[in-house]
Amino acid sequence: MPDIQDLVYRVAAKAKTPGSALPAPVSADQLAAVEAELGFQLPPLLARLYWEIANGGYGPDYQLLPLVGAERTVLSEYHAERSASAEEESPSWPAGVVPILDWGCAMYAAVDCYSEAGTVLLFEPNAVEDDGAAAWFVDAESLTDWLETWLAGTGWYREDADEDDLPDQELPPWEHAASRLTE
Repeated sequence: MPDIQDLVYRVAAKAKTPGSALPAPVSADQLAAVEAELGFQLPPLLARLYWEIANGGYGPDYQLLPLVGAERTVLSEYHAERSASAEEESPSWPAGVVPILDWGCAMYAAVDCYSEAGTVLLFEPNAVEDDGAAAWFVDAESLTDWLETWLAGTGWYREDADEDDLPDQELPPWEHAASRLTE
């Protein structure tokens, strides 16, 4: 089992590079308010990233969304996606899955807060027409694995990745998507 304290330390060290200006971490009260509004708790590691390192602004490529704030946040994007999904004939955003990073083109990295490990999912709705479940893929089995991939510089999203460096397989579909969308 990985040493979570060591992982948080290494993520903080990479996030706090010279010249970077990270936002202040969220307070315990802010974290509690977000979880109360969501109606569920964030996975412990995700919560620690926000209250020990910073309120977003670091991480792979486009960087983590802030948890709280005046503009786009994890909380505001979760509510927006859930509301839009509820209006669709075929829902696309399950309860308990929070967007943590906007990849652009309507794609998100998201964390399944109902999974013990905090499975990191890729939401890629652009090729989907009728089945919202078909837009969900497993990017990493856990938030720990996802962060380790970022720290190692081996993620599929690397700017310098070329076809030969990427895994031979596409990301696997998220097997729980269909059942979670009907909850």
